[in-house]
Amino acid sequence: MGHICSTLEEVREHIDRTDDEIIRLIAERSGYVRQAAAFKKDTASVKAPARVEAVIQRIREKAQRYGLSQDIAEKIYRQMISCFIEMETDVFTDNQNENH
Repeated sequence: MGHICSTLEEVREHIDRTDDEIIRLIAERSGYVRQAAAFKKDTASVKAPARVEAVIQRIREKAQRYGLSQDIAEKIYRQMISCFIEMETDVFTDNQNENH
């Protein structure tokens, strides 16, 4: 759960620190998503619905393990994955245009 805070200011400091770490990790994930585009054969493999569902299932399990609502985790990840699929599609398309 984290540190038990004694003031609202302390809560906000911990939220800000946590947000910084979350953004750093999303940026790291973004780099890997960009790399993944180079391995894809077509836009259908970028969308990879079976892979998305496997990730969501894993995220729901992790959420339960860490005491986070599984529904909240799923909603956040579905939105994030949707954004990354859009980005990866753009990268894939750019890579295809460069190779032709």
